[in-house]
Amino acid sequence: MTPVIFLVVLCLGFRSSALALDPSLDAEWEEWKILYEKSYSLEEEALRRTVWEKNMKMIKLHNGENGLGKNGYTMKMNAFGDMTNEEFKKMMVDFPMQTLKSGKGIWKRSLRGLPKFVDWRKEGYVTPVGKQGNCSSCWAFATTGAIEGQMYKKTGKLIPLSVQNLVDCSKPHGNNGCDWGNTYFAFRYVLHNGGVEAEATYPYEGKEGPCRYNPQNVAAKIREFVALPEYEDILMDAVATKGPIPVGIDAYHESLLFYKDGIYHEPNCRRYNLNHAVLVVGYGFDGNETDGNNYWLVKNSWGQSWGMDGYMKIAKDRNNHCGIVSFAQYPLV
Repeated sequence: MTPVIFLVVLCLGFRSSALALDPSLDAEWEEWKILYEKSYSLEEEALRRTVWEKNMKMIKLHNGENGLGKNGYTMKMNAFGDMTNEEFKKMMVDFPMQTLKSGKGIWKRSLRGLPKFVDWRKEGYVTPVGKQGNCSSCWAFATTGAIEGQMYKKTGKLIPLSVQNLVDCSKPHGNNGCDWGNTYFAFRYVLHNGGVEAEATYPYEGKEGPCRYNPQNVAAKIREFVALPEYEDILMDAVATKGPIPVGIDAYHESLLFYKDGIYHEPNCRRYNLNHAVLVVGYGFDGNETDGNNYWLVKNSWGQSWGMDGYMKIAKDRNNHCGIVSFAQYPLV
Protein backbone atom coordinates (compact mmCIF):
# COMPACT_ATOMS: atom_id res chain seq x y z
CA MET A 1 0.00 0.00 0.00
CA THR A 2 1.30 3.41 -0.87
CA PRO A 3 0.52 6.35 1.39
CA VAL A 4 -1.00 9.39 -0.22
CA ILE A 5 -1.55 12.87 1.10
CA PHE A 6 -5.09 13.44 2.29
CA LEU A 7 -6.76 16.58 1.08
CA VAL A 8 -10.08 18.22 1.51
CA VAL A 9 -10.61 20.35 -1.53
CA LEU A 10 -12.94 23.19 -2.06
CA CYS A 11 -12.80 24.80 -5.26
CA LEU A 12 -11.93 28.48 -6.06
CA GLY A 13 -10.14 35.18 -4.53
CA PHE A 14 -9.38 38.79 -3.90
CA ARG A 15 -8.53 41.65 -1.71
CA SER A 16 -10.71 44.62 -2.38
CA SER A 17 -8.88 47.91 -2.25
CA ALA A 18 -10.30 51.43 -2.15
CA LEU A 19 -9.36 52.73 -5.59
CA ALA A 20 -10.72 55.76 -7.38
CA LEU A 21 -12.66 54.59 -10.41
CA ASP A 22 -10.82 54.96 -13.70
CA PRO A 23 -13.08 56.54 -16.36
CA SER A 24 -10.88 55.14 -19.13
CA LEU A 25 -12.23 51.69 -18.22
CA ASP A 26 -15.92 52.67 -18.41
CA ALA A 27 -16.53 51.03 -21.78
CA GLU A 28 -14.76 47.78 -20.84
CA TRP A 29 -16.70 47.65 -17.56
CA GLU A 30 -20.04 48.00 -19.32
CA GLU A 31 -19.09 45.39 -21.95
CA TRP A 32 -17.99 42.99 -19.22
CA LYS A 33 -21.27 43.39 -17.32
CA ILE A 34 -23.26 42.64 -20.47
CA LEU A 35 -21.08 39.67 -21.43
CA TYR A 36 -21.42 37.99 -18.03
CA GLU A 37 -24.95 39.23 -17.29
CA LYS A 38 -23.95 41.17 -14.19
CA SER A 39 -26.28 43.60 -12.46
CA TYR A 40 -25.87 45.35 -9.10
CA SER A 41 -27.61 47.71 -6.77
CA LEU A 42 -26.30 51.27 -6.73
CA GLU A 43 -24.55 50.59 -3.42
CA GLU A 44 -22.87 47.40 -4.65
CA GLU A 45 -21.73 48.61 -8.06
CA ALA A 46 -18.95 50.86 -6.74
CA LEU A 47 -17.44 47.97 -4.73
CA ARG A 48 -17.66 45.53 -7.62
CA ARG A 49 -16.21 48.07 -10.03
CA THR A 50 -13.29 48.74 -7.66
CA VAL A 51 -12.48 45.04 -7.39
CA TRP A 52 -12.89 44.56 -11.13
CA GLU A 53 -10.55 47.49 -11.91
CA LYS A 54 -7.86 46.12 -9.61
CA ASN A 55 -8.03 42.77 -11.39
CA MET A 56 -8.18 44.30 -14.85
CA LYS A 57 -5.04 46.38 -14.22
CA MET A 58 -3.24 43.36 -12.77
CA ILE A 59 -4.12 41.34 -15.88
CA LYS A 60 -2.95 44.07 -18.25
CA LEU A 61 0.31 44.48 -16.32
CA HIS A 62 0.94 40.73 -16.44
CA ASN A 63 0.25 40.50 -20.14
CA GLY A 64 2.48 43.48 -20.82
CA GLU A 65 5.31 41.72 -19.01
CA ASN A 66 4.45 38.52 -20.85
CA GLY A 67 4.97 40.35 -24.11
CA LEU A 68 8.52 41.00 -22.97
CA GLY A 69 9.06 37.31 -22.30
CA LYS A 70 8.90 37.46 -18.51
CA ASN A 71 5.99 35.01 -18.15
CA GLY A 72 5.09 31.85 -20.01
CA TYR A 73 1.32 32.37 -20.01
CA THR A 74 -1.26 35.09 -20.50
CA MET A 75 -4.26 36.13 -18.43
CA LYS A 76 -7.69 37.48 -19.31
CA MET A 77 -10.67 39.03 -17.56
CA ASN A 78 -13.49 36.55 -17.00
CA ALA A 79 -16.65 36.01 -14.95
CA PHE A 80 -14.68 36.08 -11.68
CA GLY A 81 -13.52 39.66 -12.18
CA ASP A 82 -15.71 41.24 -9.49
CA MET A 83 -15.06 38.62 -6.81
CA THR A 84 -13.79 39.86 -3.45
CA ASN A 85 -11.11 38.18 -1.39
CA GLU A 86 -13.70 36.98 1.12
CA GLU A 87 -15.78 35.39 -1.63
CA PHE A 88 -12.72 33.72 -3.03
CA LYS A 89 -11.86 32.25 0.37
CA LYS A 90 -15.32 30.75 0.69
CA MET A 91 -14.60 28.70 -2.41
CA MET A 92 -11.24 27.42 -1.20
CA VAL A 93 -10.12 25.71 1.99
CA ASP A 94 -6.90 24.47 3.54
CA PHE A 95 -6.98 20.78 4.30
CA PRO A 96 -5.57 18.71 7.15
CA MET A 97 -2.55 16.61 6.25
CA GLN A 98 -2.54 12.94 7.07
CA THR A 99 -1.67 9.72 5.29
CA LEU A 100 -4.22 7.41 3.80
CA LYS A 101 -3.94 4.14 1.93
CA SER A 102 -6.04 3.06 -1.01
CA GLY A 103 -6.39 -0.49 -2.12
CA LYS A 104 -3.81 -0.99 -4.86
CA GLY A 105 -0.99 1.52 -4.52
CA ILE A 106 2.05 -0.20 -6.06
CA TRP A 107 3.16 1.26 -9.36
CA LYS A 108 5.99 0.01 -11.54
CA ARG A 109 7.64 2.50 -13.85
CA SER A 110 7.40 1.60 -17.52
CA LEU A 111 8.48 4.83 -19.18
CA ARG A 112 10.06 3.28 -22.25
CA GLY A 113 8.01 3.82 -25.34
CA LEU A 114 5.63 6.39 -23.88
CA PRO A 115 4.33 8.90 -26.41
CA LYS A 116 5.69 12.44 -26.31
CA PHE A 117 2.19 13.88 -26.59
CA VAL A 118 -1.06 12.62 -25.07
CA ASP A 119 -4.49 14.24 -25.39
CA TRP A 120 -7.34 11.95 -24.39
CA ARG A 121 -9.89 14.42 -25.73
CA LYS A 122 -8.88 13.37 -29.24
CA GLU A 123 -9.52 9.70 -28.37
CA GLY A 124 -13.06 10.26 -27.10
CA TYR A 125 -12.34 9.77 -23.39
CA VAL A 126 -13.41 13.21 -22.16
CA THR A 127 -16.86 14.76 -21.70
CA PRO A 128 -17.50 18.51 -22.18
CA VAL A 129 -16.18 20.95 -19.58
CA GLY A 130 -18.58 21.50 -16.67
CA LYS A 131 -19.28 24.58 -14.61
CA GLN A 132 -19.44 24.10 -10.86
CA GLY A 133 -20.88 27.55 -10.14
CA ASN A 134 -21.13 28.57 -6.49
CA CYS A 135 -20.92 24.96 -5.31
CA SER A 136 -17.44 23.79 -4.32
CA SER A 137 -17.80 20.53 -6.21
CA CYS A 138 -14.53 20.42 -8.18
CA TRP A 139 -13.72 17.11 -6.46
CA ALA A 140 -16.91 15.57 -7.84
CA PHE A 141 -16.21 16.81 -11.38
CA ALA A 142 -12.69 15.35 -11.24
CA THR A 143 -13.99 12.03 -9.90
CA THR A 144 -16.69 11.58 -12.54
CA GLY A 145 -14.24 12.65 -15.26
CA ALA A 146 -11.85 9.87 -14.31
CA ILE A 147 -14.59 7.22 -14.19
CA GLU A 148 -16.03 8.43 -17.50
CA GLY A 149 -12.67 7.90 -19.16
CA GLN A 150 -12.23 4.41 -17.75
CA MET A 151 -15.76 3.42 -18.72
CA TYR A 152 -15.13 4.65 -22.27
CA LYS A 153 -11.94 2.62 -22.39
CA LYS A 154 -13.88 -0.46 -21.31
CA THR A 155 -17.15 -0.07 -23.24
CA GLY A 156 -16.48 2.38 -26.06
CA LYS A 157 -19.33 4.56 -24.79
CA LEU A 158 -18.78 8.02 -23.28
CA ILE A 159 -21.54 8.68 -20.77
CA PRO A 160 -21.47 11.87 -18.65
CA LEU A 161 -21.82 10.84 -15.01
CA SER A 162 -23.69 12.60 -12.23
CA VAL A 163 -21.67 15.14 -10.26
CA GLN A 164 -24.83 15.94 -8.29
CA ASN A 165 -25.08 12.31 -7.17
CA LEU A 166 -21.69 12.64 -5.48
CA VAL A 167 -22.46 16.07 -4.00
CA ASP A 168 -25.73 14.87 -2.44
CA CYS A 169 -24.84 11.35 -1.39
CA SER A 170 -21.18 10.98 -0.39
CA LYS A 171 -21.34 12.65 3.04
CA PRO A 172 -21.30 9.32 4.93
CA HIS A 173 -17.97 8.60 3.21
CA GLY A 174 -16.31 11.87 4.24
CA ASN A 175 -17.37 14.60 1.82
CA ASN A 176 -19.54 17.58 2.68
CA GLY A 177 -21.58 18.51 -0.37
CA CYS A 178 -20.96 22.04 -1.65
CA ASP A 179 -18.72 22.92 1.29
CA TRP A 180 -15.76 20.65 0.58
CA GLY A 181 -14.70 17.18 -0.47
CA ASN A 182 -12.01 15.14 -2.17
CA THR A 183 -11.63 12.47 -4.80
CA TYR A 184 -10.55 9.80 -2.31
CA PHE A 185 -13.85 9.99 -0.43
CA ALA A 186 -15.77 10.24 -3.70
CA PHE A 187 -14.16 7.10 -5.11
CA ARG A 188 -14.83 5.36 -1.81
CA TYR A 189 -18.50 6.31 -2.07
CA VAL A 190 -18.85 4.99 -5.62
CA LEU A 191 -17.07 1.77 -4.65
CA HIS A 192 -19.14 1.08 -1.53
CA ASN A 193 -22.39 2.41 -3.01
CA GLY A 194 -22.22 0.05 -5.94
CA GLY A 195 -22.09 2.74 -8.58
CA VAL A 196 -23.05 6.24 -9.66
CA GLU A 197 -25.86 7.55 -11.83
CA ALA A 198 -25.57 9.34 -15.15
CA GLU A 199 -25.95 13.08 -15.57
CA ALA A 200 -29.09 12.36 -17.60
CA THR A 201 -30.94 10.77 -14.66
CA TYR A 202 -29.44 12.90 -11.87
CA PRO A 203 -28.59 16.31 -13.40
CA TYR A 204 -26.31 18.93 -11.87
CA GLU A 205 -28.00 21.70 -9.87
CA GLY A 206 -25.02 23.58 -8.41
CA LYS A 207 -26.36 23.29 -4.89
CA GLU A 208 -26.60 20.57 -2.28
CA GLY A 209 -29.79 18.57 -1.88
CA PRO A 210 -31.07 15.32 -0.40
CA CYS A 211 -29.62 12.10 -1.74
CA ARG A 212 -31.84 10.77 -4.53
CA TYR A 213 -29.63 7.97 -5.82
CA ASN A 214 -31.61 5.23 -7.57
CA PRO A 215 -29.70 1.93 -7.99
CA GLN A 216 -31.88 1.13 -10.99
CA ASN A 217 -30.22 4.04 -12.79
CA VAL A 218 -26.61 3.08 -12.11
CA ALA A 219 -24.45 4.06 -15.09
CA ALA A 220 -20.94 3.15 -13.89
CA LYS A 221 -19.24 1.11 -11.19
CA ILE A 222 -15.67 0.82 -9.98
CA ARG A 223 -13.92 -2.16 -8.42
CA GLU A 224 -10.97 -0.33 -6.84
CA PHE A 225 -8.95 2.84 -7.08
CA VAL A 226 -5.21 3.35 -7.20
CA ALA A 227 -3.14 5.99 -5.40
CA LEU A 228 -0.06 7.09 -7.30
CA PRO A 229 3.30 7.85 -5.65
CA GLU A 230 4.48 11.45 -5.82
CA TYR A 231 6.62 11.30 -8.97
CA GLU A 232 5.90 13.13 -12.20
CA ASP A 233 7.24 10.29 -14.32
CA ILE A 234 4.74 7.95 -12.68
CA LEU A 235 1.87 10.35 -13.34
CA MET A 236 3.10 10.57 -16.94
CA ASP A 237 3.06 6.79 -17.20
CA ALA A 238 -0.45 6.61 -15.73
CA VAL A 239 -1.85 9.31 -18.00
CA ALA A 240 -0.30 7.69 -21.07
CA THR A 241 -1.36 4.12 -20.32
CA LYS A 242 -4.55 4.43 -18.27
CA GLY A 243 -6.34 7.63 -19.25
CA PRO A 244 -7.42 10.86 -17.53
CA ILE A 245 -6.20 11.12 -13.92
CA PRO A 246 -7.74 13.34 -11.20
CA VAL A 247 -5.27 15.38 -9.14
CA GLY A 248 -5.22 18.12 -6.51
CA ILE A 249 -3.50 21.47 -7.03
CA ASP A 250 -2.86 24.74 -5.20
CA ALA A 251 -5.25 27.05 -7.05
CA TYR A 252 -5.31 29.88 -4.54
CA HIS A 253 -3.74 32.46 -6.85
CA GLU A 254 -5.18 35.32 -8.90
CA SER A 255 -2.88 34.29 -11.71
CA LEU A 256 -4.70 30.97 -12.06
CA LEU A 257 -8.18 32.41 -11.67
CA PHE A 258 -7.56 34.70 -14.65
CA TYR A 259 -5.43 32.26 -16.67
CA LYS A 260 -5.99 32.45 -20.44
CA ASP A 261 -3.38 30.32 -22.23
CA GLY A 262 0.26 29.26 -22.27
CA ILE A 263 2.09 27.10 -19.74
CA TYR A 264 1.10 28.14 -16.24
CA HIS A 265 3.93 28.58 -13.76
CA GLU A 266 3.24 30.48 -10.52
CA PRO A 267 6.31 31.12 -8.31
CA ASN A 268 4.12 31.18 -5.19
CA CYS A 269 2.40 27.86 -5.92
CA ARG A 270 2.83 25.31 -3.15
CA ARG A 271 3.12 21.55 -3.36
CA TYR A 272 1.24 20.63 -0.18
CA ASN A 273 -1.45 23.28 0.08
CA LEU A 274 -3.94 21.62 -2.21
CA ASN A 275 -7.37 23.18 -2.50
CA HIS A 276 -8.75 22.40 -5.95
CA ALA A 277 -9.33 19.18 -7.88
CA VAL A 278 -8.82 18.95 -11.64
CA LEU A 279 -8.44 16.23 -14.28
CA VAL A 280 -5.18 15.62 -16.14
CA VAL A 281 -6.18 14.58 -19.66
CA GLY A 282 -2.77 14.67 -21.33
CA TYR A 283 0.71 16.12 -21.53
CA GLY A 284 3.25 17.41 -24.04
CA PHE A 285 5.65 20.27 -24.70
CA ASP A 286 5.65 23.54 -26.59
CA GLY A 287 8.47 24.38 -29.00
CA ASN A 288 11.36 21.95 -29.08
CA GLU A 289 11.61 18.96 -26.77
CA THR A 290 14.83 20.30 -25.31
CA ASP A 291 13.42 23.74 -24.44
CA GLY A 292 11.98 22.55 -21.13
CA ASN A 293 8.49 23.81 -21.95
CA ASN A 294 6.79 20.63 -20.79
CA TYR A 295 3.18 20.78 -19.63
CA TRP A 296 0.30 18.83 -18.16
CA LEU A 297 -2.99 19.30 -20.04
CA VAL A 298 -5.68 19.88 -17.42
CA LYS A 299 -9.49 19.98 -17.54
CA ASN A 300 -11.05 22.39 -15.05
CA SER A 301 -14.65 22.82 -13.85
CA TRP A 302 -15.01 26.61 -14.16
CA GLY A 303 -16.86 26.58 -17.47
CA GLN A 304 -15.71 26.88 -21.07
CA SER A 305 -15.19 30.66 -20.89
CA TRP A 306 -12.27 30.16 -18.50
CA GLY A 307 -8.76 29.39 -19.79
CA MET A 308 -8.42 27.54 -23.07
CA ASP A 309 -12.10 26.65 -23.49
CA GLY A 310 -12.09 25.30 -19.92
CA TYR A 311 -8.60 23.73 -20.08
CA MET A 312 -5.10 24.83 -19.10
CA LYS A 313 -1.47 23.81 -19.35
CA ILE A 314 0.46 23.50 -16.06
CA ALA A 315 4.26 23.32 -15.96
CA LYS A 316 5.46 19.71 -16.04
CA ASP A 317 8.76 18.35 -14.69
CA ARG A 318 9.17 21.49 -12.58
CA ASN A 319 9.44 19.96 -9.11
CA ASN A 320 5.79 18.96 -8.70
CA HIS A 321 4.53 22.42 -9.58
CA CYS A 322 1.38 23.43 -7.67
CA GLY A 323 1.36 19.94 -6.11
CA ILE A 324 0.02 18.26 -9.21
CA VAL A 325 1.37 14.82 -8.20
CA SER A 326 0.72 15.15 -4.46
CA PHE A 327 -2.77 13.63 -4.63
CA ALA A 328 -3.19 11.63 -7.84
CA GLN A 329 -5.45 8.58 -8.10
CA TYR A 330 -7.44 6.72 -10.71
CA PRO A 331 -10.27 4.15 -10.66
CA LEU A 332 -10.41 0.60 -11.94
CA VAL A 333 -13.70 -0.36 -13.58
